[in-house]
Amino acid sequence: MWPPVARASFGLMILITALYGVSANGGDHANSSSSTISPATREHWMQRAIQALPEVVSPCPFGAFGTAIVNHTSTTELGNLICIGANLVRDIGNPTLHGEIAAINNCTAVLTAPDGPYKLTATEALAAYKDFTLYTTAEPCPMCATAIRHAGFRECVYATSIDTLIEYGWPQLDLRSKEIFERSTRLKSYTYLLGGVLESQTNAYFRWQFNDDGACPGGCERDEGSGQCLSGLFSVHNDL
Repeated sequence: MWPPVARASFGLMILITALYGVSANGGDHANSSSSTISPATREHWMQRAIQALPEVVSPCPFGAFGTAIVNHTSTTELGNLICIGANLVRDIGNPTLHGEIAAINNCTAVLTAPDGPYKLTATEALAAYKDFTLYTTAEPCPMCATAIRHAGFRECVYATSIDTLIEYGWPQLDLRSKEIFERSTRLKSYTYLLGGVLESQTNAYFRWQFNDDGACPGGCERDEGSGQCLSGLFSVHNDL
């Protein structure tokens, strides 16, 4: 069992299916966690993934891909937050630091920190991912979906779909997470995949980047000079 942890520094199945739609790799079975987690709990943690955006980057970053990694196998009904992350590609200049990858890096740092709550070895940290659920504001790209499967996550839950991102003008590899997961049956782990959770909220974070007339997310305004959506005092340089 895993105790609660602060963020890193840096209902049922039928009801869930009816609300969001479910897809899974390796067959139609689902793990015991996925079949008992309520839609309200899913939405709580997706809100936490959304909240990662202003905590890590800004309320209206260009790449609004936020992630929260949660342990639903703990003794608490809601689950325990392990870490969060957000897309830092434009901030750091690392093209692989999508929200999911950044969060995985943060979780590994939390799990293995000598002065942290877990103090796991590298081997123990790798094994821990089988108990974790990754919540992300948009469907993982092929790179992130592959990393999620290799990590052996228990579940992956996303909001906005790749199809919607493409519709909004985002340059994407037209390959859905479901297909990546379905082709990963040779891996020893199984990851449950659930999409569409709070997409009505997250879609607004992705509409403006390639549409000059697109409304900014709540609390943000279009800057006439840069064309970017910015919060009140947030400097434009982070979105260049």
